[in-house]
Amino acid sequence: MKLGGMHCSLCTKSIHTTLGLLGGVQEVQVSIAHQEALVHYDPTRVSAVAIEQALEDIGFTVHAPDEAEIFAQEERELRIALRKAIIAGVLLIAASALMLITVFEGPSLWRTLTMAALALFASFGPARFIIVRNGYQSIRRGILNQDVLVSASALGGVIGGGVGLLIPAVPAGGFFGATVFVLAFHLIGGYVSVLVHVRASQSVRRLLSLEPPTARRIEADGEEVEVALDRLAVGDLVRVRPGERIPVDGVTVDGASAVDESLVTGEPIPHDKLPGDTVIGGALNQTGSLVIRVSAVGKDTFLRNVARQVAEARAMKPGILRLVDRVLLVYVPAVFAASAVGLLVWTLLPSVWVGQPDWLRAGFAALSVLIMGYPCALGMATPLAIVRASGEAAERGILMRSGEAFHVFKNVRTIVFDKTGTLTVGKPTLADCQAADGGGQEVLRLAASAESLSEHPLAHAIVTAAKEQGLTLSTPTTFDARPGRGVLATVEGHTVLVGTARFLSEQGIDTLALQPLLERSRAQGQTAVLVAVDGKATGLLAVSDQLKDGAKEMVTQLKRLGLDVVLLTGDNRQTAETVADALGITRVLAEVLPGDKADEIRRLQAQGAKVAMVGDGINDAPALMQADVGIAIGAGTDIAIDAADVVLVSERLETLGQARELARRSYNLTAINVALALAFNGIGVLAAVSGVVQPVWAMLAMAVSVSVVLINSFAGRLLPTKMQRA
Repeated sequence: MKLGGMHCSLCTKSIHTTLGLLGGVQEVQVSIAHQEALVHYDPTRVSAVAIEQALEDIGFTVHAPDEAEIFAQEERELRIALRKAIIAGVLLIAASALMLITVFEGPSLWRTLTMAALALFASFGPARFIIVRNGYQSIRRGILNQDVLVSASALGGVIGGGVGLLIPAVPAGGFFGATVFVLAFHLIGGYVSVLVHVRASQSVRRLLSLEPPTARRIEADGEEVEVALDRLAVGDLVRVRPGERIPVDGVTVDGASAVDESLVTGEPIPHDKLPGDTVIGGALNQTGSLVIRVSAVGKDTFLRNVARQVAEARAMKPGILRLVDRVLLVYVPAVFAASAVGLLVWTLLPSVWVGQPDWLRAGFAALSVLIMGYPCALGMATPLAIVRASGEAAERGILMRSGEAFHVFKNVRTIVFDKTGTLTVGKPTLADCQAADGGGQEVLRLAASAESLSEHPLAHAIVTAAKEQGLTLSTPTTFDARPGRGVLATVEGHTVLVGTARFLSEQGIDTLALQPLLERSRAQGQTAVLVAVDGKATGLLAVSDQLKDGAKEMVTQLKRLGLDVVLLTGDNRQTAETVADALGITRVLAEVLPGDKADEIRRLQAQGAKVAMVGDGINDAPALMQADVGIAIGAGTDIAIDAADVVLVSERLETLGQARELARRSYNLTAINVALALAFNGIGVLAAVSGVVQPVWAMLAMAVSVSVVLINSFAGRLLPTKMQRA
């Protein structure tokens, strides 16, 4: 379920506590980043309605996930936050002008009343949700966070200003002005935070296909009509043309084609599909037109199952307690304690010394501590650091979707890689050419000539390799493609067969001479294509998925940094271990189904490891979502990109190391920002306990701390020049 009203990472604790009190609730997983909760419960003991009501009773709103509505809601939130930030800016200018005039001309009643009007307008206008909703709900949940602190500071300023209107010794204008500053800076910081979140989501969304999924249904009269997927029924016939993704699970009833299922199964070599063969939704049809009979729709399809697994993984993703929230767990109680100390000191000590409490000074101290205690720059500390890091990351083709998860990247000790399309190119390439009599070049030339008219992906790999080696190809005088088997062609007067061992045997050709070559090729995880000329088996072409440039160097670099590198793939173990050996990876998890990939990530996390997952396929999406940091390759599928926290748009694997270094430096920048934001106010709180610090000093501390945090956030670059050129 989707939850509204989650203001900080501490909200997850209140959800766990509340639902834990309900009998029948077995497990609760909450994702603050995606505003979602996954609740496992016994329906015989507690109902879904009771669970939703319990959450609503502590201030959350509950609704079903709707991606279209989520996107629209994000845009609405950004527009609202911008409007409030603009109003806050105007209020800051007006309050600053009034304070400057007062400094030079002295206090006056009309300026005090004007400042009071600004404070009341801010409190009950653009910032009313902070006090009435966020602050109140946080207190109801037993959480002391930034919303509670800003609410206390603002109310303290209003109360102090009200007292000042009655008691001239209290600076009413200063208290009202402090309220304006506190709320205005909080609204501006809120806009920066919303902007970072929404723009990060939008940058990833630009990579996604947002058009509604459709299929080309064949009607009873043979006419093809494009319809939405949710209008298909089991038994419908669907046409899939070359280059299109197969929209549904089904069975081929007409046509023949090579289908690339690598993004679904992890196997890089396309599969030939003939009538009667099953196909999986999401696979890419490459060479021929297919007519498919729909065998599953709705929640029963492969893609829907993956989407469900992604949703479950999202809710079960390890929670992140943000740095600011960790600091506030200590800082907020400390501010309230200091306020109480100020009140007690100037009531108890004067009673002992002079025989009566100094109520005026005690109240002044308590209220001044609350105002001085709000670190307005704290709300900007993390967003500004993320803005800085995301800007440099974008220059290198790195998109950051989740700032919090990006910061966790620095603590990752285990990094898990998908194979196909991540560490390898993801398409077949000629790896070797062997001839029974040693004439490999001539075997390749004749085979490539025979395949030159074929559209099969393996044929393209063979032809490309021959041309790269400078071989001169001839156009076949006859050509016959046998789907699922190979080709039979006449080249320069020779009868040339290129295809599977089964195809050659069916044509009466003895392949015994090639058996040693065939076994060696299979042992290396390669796909073997046999060649026969004029009725004699003459050679073997080994096709495989080649490693990406820089893959081995990248793995070596990660291991040098002390990371445990794991290969996780749906491909067969033999192929997986061959790739792992070439890269120097010792831990291999092969033949893993899409849903089981997320389980493997959870097992690693259960061992106490912070885990990053790098992948690009549909079958990687649940694992990408489950990992502490999900990293998608930019050329991958929409569902993988949507599940990731970081996207490597450039596909250059060396940017992975840059992303981790950016994560480390960005976190350090955040920590420095937080320290700077708290330094001014922390010192001010101690001074305010004395009961003599004027509210105007709180306003000055806010302005200076915000300026210092801004300067620190955007001075220089996070990555050194030599790493920029890497």
